[in-house]
Amino acid sequence: MKITDKEVDYVALLGRLHLEPEEKTKYRAQLDDILKYMDKLGEVPTDHVEPMAGTVELYTPMREDVVRPSLSIEEALSNAPARTGTSFRVPKVIE
Repeated sequence: MKITDKEVDYVALLGRLHLEPEEKTKYRAQLDDILKYMDKLGEVPTDHVEPMAGTVELYTPMREDVVRPSLSIEEALSNAPARTGTSFRVPKVIE
């Protein structure tokens, strides 16, 4: 597949880039090389390869859920710059 100047201009527009003519020539060649490589990857036989979401097996370590004592309301609000009863008081942000 051959990349055209029009396609390079479109990609530059999407990226909000102003390209000089010599840059367009350079990037056209680079984009063309990328697409050639993608075509080459398309030739790799993947019939017996299982689909996967990532290249590394993910493991999420879990800890036992244990009930522990928490801060009292007074301790939690002790450093609050402003409070109303048992709650933090914050500036109004919605009219």
